[in-house]
Amino acid sequence: MIDLRSDTVTKPTPAMLQAMMTAEVGDDVFASDPSCNALEALAAEISGKEAALFVPSGTMANQIAIRMWTQPGDEVLMEAGAHPFNYEAAGAAVISGVQIKTLAAASKGQLDPGQVKDAVRVDDPHFAPATLLCVENTANRGGGSVYPQSVLDGLASTAHEAGLRAHMDGARVFNAVVASGVELSRVCRDYDSIAFCLSKGLGAPVGSLLCGPAAEIHRGRRFRKFLGGGMRQAGFLAAAGIHALEHHVSRLAEDHARARRLWSGLSELGYACEEPETNMLYITGLECAPETVDRLAEAGVQCVWVSPTSIRLVTHLDVDDEGLEVTLEAFAQLNR
Repeated sequence: MIDLRSDTVTKPTPAMLQAMMTAEVGDDVFASDPSCNALEALAAEISGKEAALFVPSGTMANQIAIRMWTQPGDEVLMEAGAHPFNYEAAGAAVISGVQIKTLAAASKGQLDPGQVKDAVRVDDPHFAPATLLCVENTANRGGGSVYPQSVLDGLASTAHEAGLRAHMDGARVFNAVVASGVELSRVCRDYDSIAFCLSKGLGAPVGSLLCGPAAEIHRGRRFRKFLGGGMRQAGFLAAAGIHALEHHVSRLAEDHARARRLWSGLSELGYACEEPETNMLYITGLECAPETVDRLAEAGVQCVWVSPTSIRLVTHLDVDDEGLEVTLEAFAQLNR
């Protein structure tokens, strides 16, 4: 099967497995796992933040960040398609006791500083006070789109001027880094915290990092513990993360190129899809997306439907050029 459901489906490369097998480990809950400590130091360095925290998932990283920057009864602003609102099981409500106010993006799943400014309500006892802005880069439901740096800076500035903190959900931020050519530390410079995944395009089996001020990350470590995210000999996983950061970032350009090749081929076949900026391709205007997904699976291609009329394809480390040809032939068969 050619698996295009997500870039989360990758398997560790032989070199990554070797790094895991030879990792030096301890007990991370006691902060004595040298591989975890090394990974967190590396993440802090490349993000330009004071400290970092290794957690099992991107969802946990985002939820810890929300817990760090809010109090129960607060309001968190984010785009309507954002991951913490749609795909984190109401964690913000359960864990932090906050409500989420969603803002509809004009295009590409991206917020505009002006609409964030307008969304912050006046200080009135009737209203939940907005205290945090979450920005997702790349924007998943926006087709894996990359925020222009000027917009990212404007969003953070607008949030801070209104008294809000700004958190970047950078689950796939390295795709943005490679596509834009802007270093991570600059991408998230004006944000109070950033979370990024190791287990998506970077190809590690498990894990995410939350980066931010040392004092807040120290508090976040306690939140990780009460969420059950404290792992013991986590260095085996951290070693995979170190390998991913050191060897798998620049190769994301290959995934982007293959996504564009898919777009070109599918467009020639008559499918409606926008040219991808990174490794995601959304096909729209289908008569029945679930049926299309089922028929593609019968032809050896796995993907997911995201609405009754649209599906998503994601290129990644385990999809090669031959896989692209199989995929395009499967789509061609649908039209025959």
